[in-house]
Amino acid sequence: MTGLGYTLPAVLSVVGVCAWEHWILRTGLFRKPAYWISMAIVVFFQILVDGWLTKLSAPIVLYADRHTTGIRFPWDIPIEDFLFGFALVTAVLLRWEHRGAKDQEERRP
Repeated sequence: MTGLGYTLPAVLSVVGVCAWEHWILRTGLFRKPAYWISMAIVVFFQILVDGWLTKLSAPIVLYADRHTTGIRFPWDIPIEDFLFGFALVTAVLLRWEHRGAKDQEERRP
């Protein structure tokens, strides 16, 4: 089945991270401008690096077309890479925020 090999895990990773924040951690990270600024910086550098790695004219990293949606933007980057990037960076930042909140609670008298 087309797209399931890479697309399904990419979508599930985004859903999982968002659900983790919404129902378990509740850090409020998605409401913070600093989060969205940091994500813009991540996406900028992801486009530069991933665009170079996946360019169809001379790819360093190859993807089997049957495992992706086939949507590539910009510079031939599979859209699934952005989903995984969002999930990975967001999961790390959520953990950081959650741990920071716990540390503050422990320091209170």
